[in-house]
Amino acid sequence: MKYMLLMQFGPQSDIAPIDTWSPEDVKAHIEFMGDVNRGLVEAGEFVDAQGLAMPDQARIVRAGEGGVPVVTDGPFPETKEFLVGYWIIDCEGPERAYELAGHISAAPGPNGEPLNMPIEVRQVMAAPPQEL
Repeated sequence: MKYMLLMQFGPQSDIAPIDTWSPEDVKAHIEFMGDVNRGLVEAGEFVDAQGLAMPDQARIVRAGEGGVPVVTDGPFPETKEFLVGYWIIDCEGPERAYELAGHISAAPGPNGEPLNMPIEVRQVMAAPPQEL
C-alpha cells in the first residue's frame, strides 16, 4: 500500500523557522532526513520524497477566461499551515506508515531537540472508491 507522508509547518506548530536555526542544527536536521530516505530505500519502501520551496514562492493558478491561467500569490503562511515536503512510501499497511511518520516527526531541531512536528499520513488511492 502506498502512503503519502506530508510535513507541514505553520504559526501554530510552535517550531522556529529553519532560517533562524544555527548552521549546525540545520545540518543535523538535513542529515537526519537523508538517513530517513536511505533507510526507506534499504527497506524497499521508498517511492519519492521532495522538499518544497517556501510559501512566499508559491502561486495559486486557476483557469481564467478561455482557459488562460490566472496566477496569484499564495498560499500565505501567516494565515495557515503550509506544506514543506513529502514522502511517498510503499509499505505493508497503515501501522508501518504511522511508525515512519512518528520517526520523522522526531527530527532534530534547534539544539538537537526533537521537533515533534505534525506529519499527515494519507493513503494513495490506487483506484476510485468502489461505490462510485
